[in-house]
Amino acid sequence: MSTQFVTDDHGKKLAVILPIKEYNKMMDDLEELEDIKLYDAAKKSKQSFLNAEEAFAEIEKKRGNK
Repeated sequence: MSTQFVTDDHGKKLAVILPIKEYNKMMDDLEELEDIKLYDAAKKSKQSFLNAEEAFAEIEKKRGNK
């Protein structure tokens, strides 16, 4: 990775400059990691499922169109 650093007068690193291609890849990787974390959390939670007919009936009931 080709990076450059922005430093203050004392040499303390304040920011990083990197090529847009590398930045975009990093952002894609972070998004994928977030998706993995959400997937893992969803698998750990207790979930119940409805078949399609039950789901549509529940939606219609909540709309008031029994």
